[in-house]
Amino acid sequence: MAAVLAMVARGCGGVWRRLRQRCAVRPGSGPFPRGERAVACNARGGMMSAGKSGLTPWIPVVGLEIHAQISSNSKLFSGSQVQFAAPPNSLVSFFDASLPGTLPVLNRRCVEAAVMTGLALNCHINKKSLFDRKHYFYADLPAGYQITQQRVPIAVNGSLSYSLCIDNKMSQMVTKTVRIKQIQLEQDSGKSLHDDARSQTLVDLNRAGVGLMELVMEPDMCCGEEAAAAVRELQLILQTLGSSQAVMAEGQLRVDANVSVHHPGEPYGVRTEVKNINSIRFLAKAVDYEIQRQIEELGNGGTISNETRAFDSKLGFMPEPNLPPLILYDAKSLPANMNHQQVINIDWIRERLPDLPSVKREKLVEQYGILPEHSFTLLVWQQDQNCNSRHSNEDGLPEFFENVVKQTQMKPKKVIGWILNDLLSYLKQHSLTVKESPVSSFLLADLLNLLEKKEISSTAAKQVLAELWKGKGKTPLETVKEQKLELLQDQKELEQICQAVIDGQENEVMAIKAGNQKVLNKLIGLVQKKTQGRSNPVLVKQLLEKKLSE
Repeated sequence: MAAVLAMVARGCGGVWRRLRQRCAVRPGSGPFPRGERAVACNARGGMMSAGKSGLTPWIPVVGLEIHAQISSNSKLFSGSQVQFAAPPNSLVSFFDASLPGTLPVLNRRCVEAAVMTGLALNCHINKKSLFDRKHYFYADLPAGYQITQQRVPIAVNGSLSYSLCIDNKMSQMVTKTVRIKQIQLEQDSGKSLHDDARSQTLVDLNRAGVGLMELVMEPDMCCGEEAAAAVRELQLILQTLGSSQAVMAEGQLRVDANVSVHHPGEPYGVRTEVKNINSIRFLAKAVDYEIQRQIEELGNGGTISNETRAFDSKLGFMPEPNLPPLILYDAKSLPANMNHQQVINIDWIRERLPDLPSVKREKLVEQYGILPEHSFTLLVWQQDQNCNSRHSNEDGLPEFFENVVKQTQMKPKKVIGWILNDLLSYLKQHSLTVKESPVSSFLLADLLNLLEKKEISSTAAKQVLAELWKGKGKTPLETVKEQKLELLQDQKELEQICQAVIDGQENEVMAIKAGNQKVLNKLIGLVQKKTQGRSNPVLVKQLLEKKLSE
């Protein structure tokens, strides 16, 4: 193990060394010292914890089980409507309530969503999958069992690539991959509402029978940061596909984390499960807390109890007798005389997959020459807005950026700065989505054209943007004329202003002549102030430098 680490360290150089430095667990300080997470990742998942006799290495292992609610108008096996926050027990069919004599009818949309998700995650799609009954008692599970796909799921053996920042720096990112063991279709349960004041529990069956995809990730991650990054990328993929809105605040994406620690060369340790995590930020904290807890427990001579739900086909599972095997086809296996509307064609779905987030990021970088971290920010912002919107497929920041680029003469590298630094600041400040922005892509492009033609300064452009944000219905040019923000064209007048600034700043002039060129920026700012932002900073700099050299 030491030899392998040494070879990797030599191959990866400084990046690997920085990653190694980040993996220290601070023993004895307790979880989250000084408000920070006590666990950090490295490129191979290694971690060091100091014991009484020196440094003892620990390797954390993290796997995830993720339940994603399928975006469908009706439930998995009944025609009941799916709607968040509907009145209790208002969306319950006879089958959902498990009344005798009712039978399940499989929802085609849910199957297509699972196939689409499997293809996007590089899975093998099983042309024949089976449904099982998983028996257990919950008050909000009327049938006493859940219909799932434990033995032969609809998709297996996939992978998910995700990006991870080094030292929280967007400019330093690495790509990692987690294996997807399987994706299975299953029912959701109802919801128990506990009334402590009256010492009673009420049951709402609106959620009972809603279609879920359970995605099982192999234990390929080593910390909360990796787990959070993987779930964020998965969330963005699901929203891009439209297979799930994946709004965690509404329970549409729930995560169970399996965590264990072990020494290098030893078998995996006993794992525990942290269940029903509904926040990416809390997922990172919960995983790191559990890693730290296990290390401290084992370091103090204790043991870890296995608190994970077992996946044992011999315990609590039986074939679902009311559902036949689910048969899917591809272009080769589809019978010629088969009605295409009555079957699901894997190849037909594959051909209609949209560009996935990773492909979108690559295209943005290649087509427009922007930095990878900028493309990442564009899509992450869109994802965050989708999580707060009921319309997850509406145009977001990437489309807004591309529309501005098409309508302006300014280079994309400059446009991205205005969008990420200025427009995004306004959107965050007023808690608005891109679609709700009073500044359209056309208005921003019009403004940037004025700046590119040198009709206004960058300072004036920011003033115009502030006016446009008020939504008065005026164009950038009308605002420029009304506010008298046109660029000062009289060079003689500008020279006089520059000379006046120089004459009034004796100390600054002496500092510049002594070699401190940074002070020149102060003089440029003073000229801008005197011209009310109507002077060209580049020209002002040239004039100041000329006069100072005389």
